[in-house]
Formats: sequence, C-alpha cells, structure tokens
Amino acid sequence: MGMFSWKTQDTNRSICNTGSGRKTFAVYMTDNNGNQWEENEYEGYGEFGGKDFYELLAQMNDLNTREEGIGLAFSDKPHIQPNLTESGGPWKEEAPDSCEFQGYFYEEEECYI
Repeated sequence: MGMFSWKTQDTNRSICNTGSGRKTFAVYMTDNNGNQWEENEYEGYGEFGGKDFYELLAQMNDLNTREEGIGLAFSDKPHIQPNLTESGGPWKEEAPDSCEFQGYFYEEEECYI
C-alpha cells in the first residue's frame, strides 16, 4: 500500500503522518454532501477517520472502488474530490494539493509548511 500526503486546503499545512516524528493535528475530510471524517493521527495511507480518501473520491464520482478513485484522481478527466481542512469548513469544489514532503520527509525548517 502506498503512502499519500496532502496539504490542508484552509491553512496550506502539510498533513504529516505519525511515522514522521512530527506532531500530528486534526484534519477533517469533507465530501460534497457535507459528511465529515476527523483524523487526529494520520498514518499516511489515505485514511481519515476510518474512511479512505480514494474510496470516497470514487463514491463522489459514481464509481465503486478505491482503485477507480486513484485512477480518476491521477487522470485528466473532470471529477470532484473530498476536501481536507483543519477547520472542518464546508465542502468547496476544489482538490487538495499534494505535499511534496510526502507527510514524512521533512527538513527541520520545513516542519510547519
């Protein structure tokens, strides 16, 4: 299973995973129907509050599997995605940015990006 990391859409902070040695923080994943999942200790595998990001992405786009969600996320096809925020605010039609540090490979000065 691969590791996935993003930046929060409201604060632009890297969502660090528990293996990074950095302090984790609460992240809310929100779908287009207003459902939310809270994650306080992200492990890096795309799961927030017991719900998989790519499985939710698939469901939001009338697909069935996590694999279809991953394929859609990395395609040029139009689609909507879950939001990842610290505030738990309402869903917006925008995708979260990937984190170049993979939520793990930080240099000291990059800790709070």
